[in-house]
Amino acid sequence: MIDRLREYGIHDEAVLSAIGGVERHSFVDQALASRAYEDVALPIGHEQTISRPTVVATMLAAVIAPMKSDVRKRAKVLEIGTGCGWQAAVMARLFGEVYSVERIRGLHENARKNLAPLRLANVRLAFGDGREGLPQVAPFDAIVIAAAGMELPEALMHQMAIGARLIAPVGGEEQALHLVERTSEDDWRVTVLEGARFVPLREGTA
Repeated sequence: MIDRLREYGIHDEAVLSAIGGVERHSFVDQALASRAYEDVALPIGHEQTISRPTVVATMLAAVIAPMKSDVRKRAKVLEIGTGCGWQAAVMARLFGEVYSVERIRGLHENARKNLAPLRLANVRLAFGDGREGLPQVAPFDAIVIAAAGMELPEALMHQMAIGARLIAPVGGEEQALHLVERTSEDDWRVTVLEGARFVPLREGTA
């Protein structure tokens, strides 16, 4: 899988090492384990999926690009859409503190079970509406959103530290990754990256 990521154009060694250090098959149904290292999104229940490795690598490489290693290892980051917990586990190998929010109770509980054997002291899972983020522990040095809204969630943009990056898919039938950089208290710079395909970013909990 790592060779495939390199061929795709991912060259950030920290990201490659983090992905290579987490067993993806441990986060999917046993019946799908043989496909865990293919570059495909796989169902994880509740009409949700685990994202393709190339997409996860692209998003993480984009948000950490300006971070020096020592800064990254102290960074506090937020993931919206815990899903099965795989991306949170990858992020735990990259950042100092990882907060992850999931709106579907069944997925939240399953992610806890999946992550428990890894004993990741720097990962904190929360059940709630991801669109609201976690204002009580903001600001964050990076935010990764694993579901697509029709627009960038304003509440999450205000939970970014100055200089932080946020990456999220935006759109409906047609989606694209948007990279947001907070340049000052009142200014954000948005860059549209490649096309993407994610499940919808919904309000509330289920």
